[in-house]
Amino acid sequence: MPKKIAVEYRVYENQEALSRATAEHFVEGIQSAVAARGIARIAISGGGSPKPVFALLADPNQPYREAIPWDRLRIFWVDERCVRPESPDSNYGNARALLLDKVPLDPRNIVRIEGELDPEEAASRYEAAIRAHFRLEGAEIPIFDVIQLGMGDDGHTASLFPHTEALHEMGRVAVANHVPQQKQSWRATLTWPVINAGREVFFLIEGKPKADPVGRVLQGPYDPETLPSQLIQPQSGKLLFLLDRAAAAHLPPPDAQGIGKLEIAR
Repeated sequence: MPKKIAVEYRVYENQEALSRATAEHFVEGIQSAVAARGIARIAISGGGSPKPVFALLADPNQPYREAIPWDRLRIFWVDERCVRPESPDSNYGNARALLLDKVPLDPRNIVRIEGELDPEEAASRYEAAIRAHFRLEGAEIPIFDVIQLGMGDDGHTASLFPHTEALHEMGRVAVANHVPQQKQSWRATLTWPVINAGREVFFLIEGKPKADPVGRVLQGPYDPETLPSQLIQPQSGKLLFLLDRAAAAHLPPPDAQGIGKLEIAR
């Protein structure tokens, strides 16, 4: 029997409204995890869309910063380019500049991917750090409380690019992935089974160029080799998309509250 995934998409008028809604979603997810388990473990992505969200979370003049129990937060990354942290292309470096250096978060509670290392070593060290933090044994995989994803114009998510080796990895927590079509051709990324194990998995997507891949991923034929974002099928059976109006252009119109729902079979 095909697995059914309940997709909810929330559509916002512009980038500012989308960023504020995303900041609120992070706060709610962190607070919920801390209330349930005492610690919130989140994995964040790079790209342009999260940058204004990180800035909002760090802003002392906004309500989000004070609402987060920073001493209970543990931050991980979904993926990383194999560059030094000082590079403008570093996901960690961008998050550090916009968020991490501006909030009372203990550096020991930040688990980054060491992109400056050899890609295989970076992925192996990241997996080892995750296994140690979650105290995993054998084939156990980590369960993150919140995982924030993006989507590329080509339908990729994390560093799971079309027709690359990482799409076929099911036993590892993190892997190196060679992406010849990209400027930084080596990446380290969480694997899709780990992403699917997350308690709360959501996509943050904005802009007109994303309308076509969003529409194809959610409404087109199942072809994860071409559209790797289709691999994201959370075990919870629920998947959330936070979109601006441009990115949602090819989806059925949402209701008056800006909420749309789909049920997809995989």
